[in-house]
Amino acid sequence: MNATPAHPCPHCGTLVEGPEGTFCCHGCATAAQLLSETGLSSWYDTRQQQAPRSQRAAAIAWDTLPTRPTEDGVECTLQVGGLRCASCVWVTEQVLQRTPGVKEAYVSYATGRTRLTFDPEVVALADLADRIATLGYTPQPAGADQVADRDLMIRTGVATFCAMNVMGLSVGLYAGWLDGMSETFVRLFQQLSLWLATPAVLWCAVPFYKGAWGGLKNRTLHMDLPISLAILVMFAHGLVATFLHLGEPWFDSLTMLVALLLAGRMLEARGRRRTAEAAASLAAVVPATARKVVGDAIEQVPSDQLAEGDVVLVAMGEEVPADGVALTGGARARMSLLTGESRPVTIAAGDELVAGAVIDEGHVELRVTRTGSDTVVQKMAQQLEKACDQREEVSAADRLAPVFTAGTLGLAALTLAGTWAFVDASEAIRRTIAVLVVACPCALALSAPMVRAAGLGAAARRGLLLRSGSALLSLAEVDQVVIDKTGTATEGEPRVVRADDEALRVAAALERTSAHPIARAILSATAERGIPIPTAQQVREIPGEGLRGRLDGHDWTLGAGDGGQVVLRRDDGAWWPIELQDIPRSDTPVAIARLKDEGAAVELLTGDHVDVARAIGDQVGADRVTAQVSPSDKQQILAARQAEGHHVLFVGDGLNDGPALAQADVGLALSSGAVSSVLVSDGVILGGHLSALPTALRIGRLVRRRERLNLWRSGAYNVLAVGAAMAGLVNPLVAAILMPLSSGLVIGSAASLERAVRKAG
Repeated sequence: MNATPAHPCPHCGTLVEGPEGTFCCHGCATAAQLLSETGLSSWYDTRQQQAPRSQRAAAIAWDTLPTRPTEDGVECTLQVGGLRCASCVWVTEQVLQRTPGVKEAYVSYATGRTRLTFDPEVVALADLADRIATLGYTPQPAGADQVADRDLMIRTGVATFCAMNVMGLSVGLYAGWLDGMSETFVRLFQQLSLWLATPAVLWCAVPFYKGAWGGLKNRTLHMDLPISLAILVMFAHGLVATFLHLGEPWFDSLTMLVALLLAGRMLEARGRRRTAEAAASLAAVVPATARKVVGDAIEQVPSDQLAEGDVVLVAMGEEVPADGVALTGGARARMSLLTGESRPVTIAAGDELVAGAVIDEGHVELRVTRTGSDTVVQKMAQQLEKACDQREEVSAADRLAPVFTAGTLGLAALTLAGTWAFVDASEAIRRTIAVLVVACPCALALSAPMVRAAGLGAAARRGLLLRSGSALLSLAEVDQVVIDKTGTATEGEPRVVRADDEALRVAAALERTSAHPIARAILSATAERGIPIPTAQQVREIPGEGLRGRLDGHDWTLGAGDGGQVVLRRDDGAWWPIELQDIPRSDTPVAIARLKDEGAAVELLTGDHVDVARAIGDQVGADRVTAQVSPSDKQQILAARQAEGHHVLFVGDGLNDGPALAQADVGLALSSGAVSSVLVSDGVILGGHLSALPTALRIGRLVRRRERLNLWRSGAYNVLAVGAAMAGLVNPLVAAILMPLSSGLVIGSAASLERAVRKAG
C-alpha cells in the first residue's frame, strides 16, 4: 500500500499527509486567510521561524478590562505570549493595525506588551484578542503573571544532565590514564559520552542554530552564528575522534559548553526581565482593598471602587490606596516611592498623600482626590511602561554587532589556518573553537538598553517620567537650564506679602464673591490671619477703577497700584497698599543651587516687569533673568542659547510653552500644567517638584558613564579573550565560562545603578 506523501503545513510547518498546500487544521487555514485578507501574505517569505499553530483566545471577560479614554477612542494594554522573533512582532502589529476600528497598535518584543488604541463602537477588545490568538500567540490581560521560558529551562536542564554524566565518564577515563584502562572500556566510555552528547547538541542547542539560521536567511550575521559553528565543529571532531580513534573527543567540554551557554542565556533573560519589571512595577504597590469610612462604620472595599470625595482610614503598616488629602495629623509616612527618601515624614492635616505611601506610625484619615489611572503612581507606571517599550534608534552597539560577528569568524578562520600549518590539526580545532565561543557581542547589545531601563526607573521613582532612554541620555549633556517663571519656578498664584489687618478685612469684604486670583490671595491671607470677613454693601465693579462698595459707613475702592500692588482707598482720601507677589515654590532655590553644583547655568524667563522678575531671580538664585518675554520670544531665546553652543533643558507648564518645549534639546513639563505642554514634552515632572531636575541630570550622566564603561569593558574583554584563545591559552570549557560573565557584568552594572544614584545623593 503506497503511503500518502507528507508536506509541511503552509502556516505552522506541521507535517500533513496530502497534497502540498494542505493545512494541518482549520485554525491555520483561518490564520492564512486572515493574513491574505490584510495583504500580509508576504510575511511567509520573510519570517525567521515557522508560525505557532492557531488557537482560540482564553475565556477572559475582555470587555471588562480597564481602558483609558483617548482622542481616538480608548487605549488598552495586553500581554502577548509566544513572540519568538521580530517577524512575530511585525505580523501581529500589521494585522491589528489593518483591523477596522484600530487607530494604533504597538507590540514590544522585549516585554511582550501590546498597546492598542481603538474605537470600541467599531471593534471589541475580544475580537482583537481573537485575531492575536488566530495568529498563534497568546493574548492575556496586562499584568498577568509572566512564566519564565519553560522550553529554555527544559533544554538547560537536559543539557546539564548530559554534561554531568559525561563529566562522570570522563573522570573514569582520566583515572584510567594513570592506572591503565582496557582499550575496550575506553571505547565504551567514549561511545556512551557520544550518546549523551548527541541530545545536547541536536536538541538542547537548537536555540543557537535557529538564531544563526534566521540571521543568515535575512542576510545578517547573528550573534549565535559563531556559537553554533563552535558546537557543530566540536561535535564533528568528537564523532571523528570516537570512530576513527584520533585523539580526545572533548565531549565533556562540548556538553558543558552547551549547558553553560544555555544557563547564561537563561540568566541573561532573567536579568532583562527583572530590569523591566523593576522599572514598570510601580503600580503594584497600591493595595487591592481599602477601608472606607461610611457614617460611623468602616467597610472593606476594592481600591478600584473608591471615588473622589470618599474618606478612607489607613492604619500603621498599611499602604495608602489612592491619592488624597489628610484629614487628621500626627501620623508618619514613608514616601520613598516618589522621593527616594526612606525616612518617614510627619503628616499634618491638609497634607497630600499619594497612593503607595506607607504609614509608618499612627493612622490617618484621607479624603480621596484621585483614584485608579489618575493617581500619581499609576501615571508613573503608564509613562514608564511606554518609555521601556518604546523602540530606540539603532545604537552603535547594534550596528557594530554584525561587524563584530564577521570579525570573529575571520579571526577563527585565521586561527584554524595558522595553527594547522604551524602546530597541528587537533590544536587548531581546539583554538578555533575557543575563539568562536569566547567572543561575546551579547554584552555590546545589552549595554545600552539595560542601563537605560534602570535609569528610567530611577528617574521615575524620583518624580520624573521620561518618554525614552534617548531623553535620559540628552540630560547628561545639559549645561543650560531655562525655567519659565510663572507657575514653574513660582506657585503661579499671587500671595499677599505685606498688608495691614484692617485693610485686608475691608478688601476681603469687597472680594468675597470674586474668583479672580487677586481675590483668592486676599481671602486666603485673611483666613490665615484669622480675620473675620464682614459683608460689604453695594459692591460693584467700576471699569478702570476696580471694585467699589460700602462698609462701616464709608465708601471704599480697591484698585491696581504700582509694582504689583493693589490699593484700598477710603472716601476721605486715606489709602492702604496691599502688596502681592507670585512667590517661588518652596524647593526652587534648593533645586537651582543643586543644578549649579551639577555644572548647569540657570535662567528664568518671564513676561513680568523687569523689577518683579529680578526680585524673584534673586530669591531663587538664578544666574540670569530675562523679563518681558512674549510667548513667541521663548522659542527664539532657546534657539539663541543653542546657537551659543549650549545644550538646553527647558521647563515649562503653560499653553504657550509648547514651541519652547519642542525647541529645547530636552523639554520637561509639570504634570499639573497644560495638556498641550505635557504632550510635546520629553518628560513630565510629577507634583511640580523641581528638585527632580538636578537628580535627573545626575542620573543621565551616570547612565551615559555606565554605557560607555560597559562598552569599554566589553571591547577590552573581547580583545584580551580572543587574543588568549588564538594563542592557545583558553580552552573551550573556560571560554564557555568567560562568555556569560561578560554579559553578567553588564547586567550587574544596570542592577547597581539605583544604589549609585542614592550614593550620589
